Amino acid sequence: MKKLLFPFTARKRQFLLLLFICVCFSGIAQKSELSVEKIMQDPSWIGTFPSDISWGANSKNIYFNYNPEKNASDSLYKISLENRDEIVKVSLQEKRKMLPQWGDFNRKKTKKVYAENGNLVLYDLKAEEATEMLDLDANIEDAEFLQNEDKISFIYNDNAFILNLENGQISQLTHIRKGKEKEEKSPEVSEQDTWLEKENLGLLQVVNERKEKKENSENYRKSVAEEEPFSFYLGENSLRRLQVSPNGKYAAYQLINRAENKSTNVPNYVDESGYTADLPARSKVGEKSDKVDLAIYNAEKDTVFIVDTSILPGINDLPGYTEDYPEKEWEKKERQIIPSGTYFSANGESAVVNLRSADNKDRWIAEIDLKTGKLNVLDRQHDNAWIAGPGVGYTYWGGGTMGWLPDNEHIYFQSEETGYSHLYLLNVESGKKTALTEGKFEVFDPFLSKDKKSWYLTTSEVDAGERHFYKMPVMGGKMEQLTQMTGKNEVYLSPDEKYMSILHSYSNKPEELYIKKTSSNAKPDQLTSGQSEAFSSYNWREPEFIKFKAEDGAMVPARLYLPQENVKNNAAVVFVHGAGYLQNAHKWWSSYFREYMFNNLLTDLGYTVIDIDYRGSAGYGRDWRTGIYRYMGGKDLSDQVDGVKYLIKNHNINPDKVGIYGGSYGGFITLMAMFTEQETFKAGAALRSVTDWAHYNHGYTSNILNEPALDPIAYRRSSPIYFADGLEGDLLIAHGMVDTNVHFQDVVRLAQRLIELGKDDWELAVYPVESHGFIEPSSWTDEYSRILELFNESLLNN
Repeated sequence: MKKLLFPFTARKRQFLLLLFICVCFSGIAQKSELSVEKIMQDPSWIGTFPSDISWGANSKNIYFNYNPEKNASDSLYKISLENRDEIVKVSLQEKRKMLPQWGDFNRKKTKKVYAENGNLVLYDLKAEEATEMLDLDANIEDAEFLQNEDKISFIYNDNAFILNLENGQISQLTHIRKGKEKEEKSPEVSEQDTWLEKENLGLLQVVNERKEKKENSENYRKSVAEEEPFSFYLGENSLRRLQVSPNGKYAAYQLINRAENKSTNVPNYVDESGYTADLPARSKVGEKSDKVDLAIYNAEKDTVFIVDTSILPGINDLPGYTEDYPEKEWEKKERQIIPSGTYFSANGESAVVNLRSADNKDRWIAEIDLKTGKLNVLDRQHDNAWIAGPGVGYTYWGGGTMGWLPDNEHIYFQSEETGYSHLYLLNVESGKKTALTEGKFEVFDPFLSKDKKSWYLTTSEVDAGERHFYKMPVMGGKMEQLTQMTGKNEVYLSPDEKYMSILHSYSNKPEELYIKKTSSNAKPDQLTSGQSEAFSSYNWREPEFIKFKAEDGAMVPARLYLPQENVKNNAAVVFVHGAGYLQNAHKWWSSYFREYMFNNLLTDLGYTVIDIDYRGSAGYGRDWRTGIYRYMGGKDLSDQVDGVKYLIKNHNINPDKVGIYGGSYGGFITLMAMFTEQETFKAGAALRSVTDWAHYNHGYTSNILNEPALDPIAYRRSSPIYFADGLEGDLLIAHGMVDTNVHFQDVVRLAQRLIELGKDDWELAVYPVESHGFIEPSSWTDEYSRILELFNESLLNN
């Protein structure tokens, strides 16, 4: 008889856990060098690994955060090119003298201007000397060299200013003011007072002459006085992304009219005050969007244009999902537009803007006529699902990869036009668009070389599970592969572009720092080796990378962990990664390193484990990304089921011994699996799970499921709470009570639903001090002890 798991239990598992690890199943002892306690302790036990890599401005030193001394937090260290064998901790004095990573270089990279501690600083790289140029009574921000480089633009008190380096003069470019313009009103004069004044002036000649002389004098002063600059009043708007053109003639900025939305509060029952404290959190999907306008200031005309987006092609189109609601009368109206960023050409005479529809189904790239503010559309990308992908961006904070070549004629950007995110050039004069990269792979983080004659970029061309760094001619051509180590190569190019520092990892090896010359033939030298003896003493598995056929014919990538035949128990566990749009079936060290180690433990104990990049995962192009549109829990779940079928057919798995677990999106899939695929999954652990998508956030959910009031079909078929009556197997639900991402309310509502349905075989474990990503080792240990016990009891003890 199946053992029941009772809700809200807080039993200790140590004894049972030890029992299940050491006891014999089928007469064979199944043991592991690992334990849940060992895996889930403070991650520092794994070792110390470099992060936040940067170069010194002179290309002589590599800087990174490191913690070989096991302090409370990382410190800054460096390795010099002259002495690569020595890792040196950076002193506080040296750290204070270091050139910050932000700011703007001149074209020759001999000087850098930046704002530090609110002041304007100019740094001479040759002299290694910093000069404080301005110290004002408020913070200076966004300092940049203008085109002729003898002037610097900066933002101060929400206005753009220009500093002349030759004479030190400061001029104010924009005059943006908060609030509304005050209208000067003449004082009200009664009919009686008007009559008295008129009679008095008619009777007394001297008084009348003095009045006329005063008025003539005021009119003359106004006629010869300098005209005051045009002031733009924000009214109820707030200002964001104020940018100055390189020639100093124009400025662009966004006007944000904040929407009022009802936010939620997450109660913290263990606040240090002893009282229950509310943590402010997000609103729910379906919230009103902020209204965002783009303003262009023309200094020559001393006026501001508000860019008119009503001319965009398709601006009134209805989304495709409306066809599923024929009974509803849909009004065609102008969709709300969000400008994601404005980009000026090098000479400052032209600009393009990246525009997104608020429903995220269209992106337009348009040129702005800086003299009139009118738009000329250069490119439109439409997606019946939603616009996204590497380098494409999806928020008004930025437009992803975009900018100008130095010729002032070509813009560059990334697009999923072919189904994969690639790099494009577009001639703004002729309208000709050219793909610089093409193929069934994706491009990441392209940038121009120092001389602007080449591209540096990362791609997945070698394999979807690898990342390599390339160099390519600026107008396109053969790509030169500069990295060769299998796995992920995260490259940081030295300022002189002669060397690459590489943060490299493999599936069973955490990140280490390497260096090599910027050449395809050069060999990399390893600079760090941070694995602890305790970690490296275990033979961590290299998962087998496989593809299996899904029910619709798609080949699904996965990582497979196979136990030794002498301990194999014919049970399987499916691990489901979180985030939805995330890649985990790859050849580098996973951000899910705890789960990777737990999967090793499960495999030691005889389980076969599979980790699937299901539909909706990153790394495989547009069709894979949008495979979950309007139906989360559709193909993303059937991919898990098909993975189990693959294991049953190819690895002799008992169909009655299959479990599933995952957190966040993985927790959501686990719930859908336990509620709707009862014949496949006998046990599941759903961690920090979304149970009802109508209660999640807007930015993520509305892209995939639209809005609940507009597309209720999508939400009802995608939310586990509607299918809770299907639970038959054993279910563990675990959630942090102060989760400000997926709120604890989600599982509270689901628990009530399960109670009302009379379901018995489920358990809710709550973690009072944890948010979405657990921090405390004790919480991780408790959670995964419960997961292991669940699988041992439900899959092996029946």
